[in-house]
Amino acid sequence: MTKQIAMRISAAILVIVGFSVLGLMVLGLVRAIAAEPMASAPAPAETEVQEKMAAVADPTDVVPEQEPALVPQTVSNSPFVVKRILQIDEPFVHGYYKWDDEGVPDGEIVITVDLKAESISVFRDGYEIGAAVIKFGDALKPTPTGVFPITQKSKDHVSNIYHVPMPYMLRLTNDGIAIHAAEVKWGYGTRGCIGVPEEFARLLFEQVELGDRVIVTNGKRLGLGEPIVAG
Repeated sequence: MTKQIAMRISAAILVIVGFSVLGLMVLGLVRAIAAEPMASAPAPAETEVQEKMAAVADPTDVVPEQEPALVPQTVSNSPFVVKRILQIDEPFVHGYYKWDDEGVPDGEIVITVDLKAESISVFRDGYEIGAAVIKFGDALKPTPTGVFPITQKSKDHVSNIYHVPMPYMLRLTNDGIAIHAAEVKWGYGTRGCIGVPEEFARLLFEQVELGDRVIVTNGKRLGLGEPIVAG
């Protein structure tokens, strides 16, 4: 009896020791795994990061490059400065015109019209080569002021609104305002167009190109050295 009890106690001790050893082995394995550093995930390539940033960037956040400052031109070299005024000794009356481009260099054409003075001037490279008395819009259809590019040339134009001839027509607006040959007399008006003597209109027609500017003012007179600008 005593021998059997001793054998049972010995077996129990062996079981306990076995479990203890197994527990120690498991604990050591856990500690070893915990102590081992984990491998870090590879960093994305720089181009991938840039692409992701670009994908979420607000385009309004982009700061535009500054435009270079404009360098002002010297006044004496500007083609839009009055370099010569025609000498007119005759009475400047309705139907009168003067044209003199002898010796004037080639250059851009700029036309000025002063409604108050009832006159038109043609400048080439800043030199006045032509001037004439005009007729212009009446109270029902006044001539507009501003800067207008010539958008059409038609030598034998006929108005599709009033069905009258408009020789040497230079169109200024889409609603029918133009410079053209007309009988210029005192007291005569137009439906907004600028009428000039026919021979003056022919000379002007031969000089201008599409895109040349016509500056229409109401009381702006120019002198030598002054810029040719709208006013």
